[in-house]
Amino acid sequence: MSQPWDYIAKIVSLGDSGSGKSSLTIRLCEGRFTPHHDVTIGVEFGSRIVSVGPPASKSLHINDPSSTSRSKASKPHNASPNGDSQQQSELPQKHMKLSLWDTAGQETYKSITRSYFRGASGALLVFDITRHSTFSSVTSWLHDLRQIAEEGIVVVLVGNKLDLATSSTVTSHTSTNGASSLERPNQRQVTREEAEEWCRANGVLQYVETSAKSGEGVERAFLEVAERIYQNIEAGKYDLNDRRSGVKGPNAGSGSANNASRTINLGLKDGTEKGSRGGCC
Repeated sequence: MSQPWDYIAKIVSLGDSGSGKSSLTIRLCEGRFTPHHDVTIGVEFGSRIVSVGPPASKSLHINDPSSTSRSKASKPHNASPNGDSQQQSELPQKHMKLSLWDTAGQETYKSITRSYFRGASGALLVFDITRHSTFSSVTSWLHDLRQIAEEGIVVVLVGNKLDLATSSTVTSHTSTNGASSLERPNQRQVTREEAEEWCRANGVLQYVETSAKSGEGVERAFLEVAERIYQNIEAGKYDLNDRRSGVKGPNAGSGSANNASRTINLGLKDGTEKGSRGGCC
């Protein structure tokens, strides 16, 4: 029986404790949110198989290197207007198994978690948009990652807890007056513009805002990393036989982690995929 994936990529999540790294992994793996999660000690693991490259990447508009004007300029005059899309639709869909390493954010475990950065091809650098202190720490986390991980690791900055970043009306009940409405304030402390500027200044490819609670943006964050890793594979930037590259090809040996995974072809409907806990998170 053929394997359901073409590549395996090691992806680490890092950032301050309480920023929601474990909740993001659980949301991706199981499509659910756990309001109370034990502090991660060392590292926790998960795995999922996602679609990468065309035609999936084109429909999701993730890491699309071509723009309308660019494609028009490079297209021969006698080319069919539907030629590119038809050719991409005929390509076999590639799949990548994401080996997810959710690392502890507490200073106590830093000496342990740093070692797990080795051999990673991608990373989610996570902070809590309602706590500016966690955003202030991402520069230090990025420095640690780039010191230990292989050169050229794909990094996406993730601002989590988006559900707390908008004003909303909360209904409360009193024994005498019945229901009353209270306005819950916007708790955002880090703006999108501030985070995007940080990405430009530090050479980080993308910024994505997420809510592990609602599922918004979660799949997008992981797919941004996966798609860029796939683009690097296509460009020949990895030695698929060298474990230090963080990427394995289809001839990689199977193990217990491989047997524990469940295939999900992710789209943009965040948090809709449900499943048993299994060997995921």
